Amino acid sequence: MSKRVFIAALGTETNQFVPFPTDLAAFAEYGIWRGDATRHPPTSFTGPLHVWRREAEARGWTVIEGLATFASPSGTTVRAVYEGFREEILAGIRAAMPLDAVLLNVHGAMVADGYDDCEGDLLSHVRAIVGPTVAVGAEFDLHCHLTQLMLDSADVLVGYKEYPHTDPMERAAELFAIVADTVMGKVRPVMVRHDCRMIAQYRTSVPPIDEFVRRMKSFEGRDGILSVSLSHGFAFADVEDVGTRTLVVADGDRTKAEALARQLGRELWDNRERYATRYLTVEQAMEAAGRHNQGTLVLADRADNPGSGAPGDSTFLLQALIQRRLGPTLFGVMWDPQALKVAQAAGEGATLTMRLGGKAGAVSGMPVDLEVTVHRLARDVRQPYGPVMAPLGDMALLKSEHVDIAINGLRTQTFHADAFRAVGAEPTDYRTVVVKSAQHFYNGFAGLAREVLYVASPGAADPDVTRLPYRKRRTPFWPKVADPWA
Repeated sequence: MSKRVFIAALGTETNQFVPFPTDLAAFAEYGIWRGDATRHPPTSFTGPLHVWRREAEARGWTVIEGLATFASPSGTTVRAVYEGFREEILAGIRAAMPLDAVLLNVHGAMVADGYDDCEGDLLSHVRAIVGPTVAVGAEFDLHCHLTQLMLDSADVLVGYKEYPHTDPMERAAELFAIVADTVMGKVRPVMVRHDCRMIAQYRTSVPPIDEFVRRMKSFEGRDGILSVSLSHGFAFADVEDVGTRTLVVADGDRTKAEALARQLGRELWDNRERYATRYLTVEQAMEAAGRHNQGTLVLADRADNPGSGAPGDSTFLLQALIQRRLGPTLFGVMWDPQALKVAQAAGEGATLTMRLGGKAGAVSGMPVDLEVTVHRLARDVRQPYGPVMAPLGDMALLKSEHVDIAINGLRTQTFHADAFRAVGAEPTDYRTVVVKSAQHFYNGFAGLAREVLYVASPGAADPDVTRLPYRKRRTPFWPKVADPWA
């Protein structure tokens, strides 16, 4: 008899330190698919559903597809929006019963008004509908809050292993294989998490933490270990479960899962100073740029990364670049729909004084008034993001005496050098390039950058977690506490 699988997706990454909510329009901007996501080209968030459909149909199983939607990282999700999407998914599951499996693609760091743990809440409602014998699996972004409710409600959770996120499709296949084996009675997954009592950022594509990712993978598929994930955590949410955790899925042996989760957690702790990303102050970044005289230096404006929910319009680094006059510099992509409309109205070749950035509030700094020339306008720009193309919206390149600034109308981070090329700016023509991103830009710039440095300017995604005003994380954590285990 053919097995029946329900697939759906719901997610966003919630930064609770920004002054604007995530509303229905934010989801609509990136797409709302109602049962037909897999009939459209895959996006970074719908891609796993394509994998699950392909894997299920290859087995002759029936696929019932529900809601798939995602919003760009932003502030707290409006309660009615989350509850509406949740009920839409649950209604689809009720209508699809009986089922053998439910597979959800979530983020893991979605917070709504009244819900600190949207994923745990969603999964617990799913479990209440399908009962204890239906296999429930979820794929999550490694920047998530790995809650006990998530573990209690699902049979299998599998997280991305790489940052930049180059492996969502691989992890989708990994999750499906375990869930399929669960459905067929070949395995009995048990899951254990370990709180490392750390809040930090880790760049898995470069040494030394890439060694830890390889070690995690080395345990999978042998001695009863089905999957190992590292939840880096999403630092910019005020919830108790914020922080780094290891997760181990074992076949029926909870003791074995507990031991490995604890072992890997202690290994991470012992190497915390080596593995955590180091950041320069704005002044240190300007000094480094001033010394740099060969090739292109790329500076990541991490605290204003829209991929972490920041506005993408902060001016702290822009003001410093203008003051220091460091030579040919490229800055962006900065979110400024108002300035973009002015540039579009003026047209290519126009020279005017424009007020740039600093519009979203104190986290963005003060606006910059600058005489610029509209060098190039572009419509509906897209940039590579791993195996898919991600939208940037309309763009403009504004040239000024010391800094060229790329602006756009769709709030998103810079993933690739092609984002600048779309408006006629070749990054290698510049001494310094500033990107509004935390790490997803890396693969798209590493081949052309002589050096890549990471900057902690003030902003909504300040990587200095000791300065973040947590109220709900009661468990001590490093680096705010030197020894949270004491």
